[in-house]
Amino acid sequence: MRLLLINPNTSPDVTATVTRVAESLVPTTVELVPVTGRFGARYIASRSAAAIAGHAALDALAEHVDGTDAVLLACFGDPGLFALKELSPVPVIGMAEASCHLACTLGRSFAIVTGGERWPAMLEEFVASLGLAQRLAGIRALAPSADVLSRNLDLAIEQLAEACAIAVREDGAEVVILGGAALAGLAGRVGAKLDVPVICSLDAG
Repeated sequence: MRLLLINPNTSPDVTATVTRVAESLVPTTVELVPVTGRFGARYIASRSAAAIAGHAALDALAEHVDGTDAVLLACFGDPGLFALKELSPVPVIGMAEASCHLACTLGRSFAIVTGGERWPAMLEEFVASLGLAQRLAGIRALAPSADVLSRNLDLAIEQLAEACAIAVREDGAEVVILGGAALAGLAGRVGAKLDVPVICSLDAG
């Protein structure tokens, strides 16, 4: 099986992180085909950047989908997801899409914790588009974007765990999604500090 990993951010570092973590999650029979967006924002943190990223994701699909068996949109928030599903000759799943559906199997309500102050409204709209608005307990977004958080992992773990704890305590979340391609692989360390499931969005995808 060949799995196309589309990172519509233009940051090769994020692609490398996603690929490294994904390699630890899939069987050796799965070949990963990682692709970085050719244009747009280095790291998506606004509506305008997300709109451009959707175009970049479609561009990557057109260039690289031949010979692959499935597509994982490796960017939390899933820019361009529905357009990809419309055009792709193979199945497409988004990290945020997969995380929300998985969270609903683990608890009655879920929260999303991520980095970037503009993400809450964008993610609320995305969750609503999945028909899961009533299951969303809340969204907690740290001021630094996820790629900035990932540059100091020990500090990031503490800040993310605190935000998750607040989501559980104040929002009533029974499950927390750790959203962000740059945060892939951190859910285990964050979850060790909590008493509820913490989902890695890449793992869910």
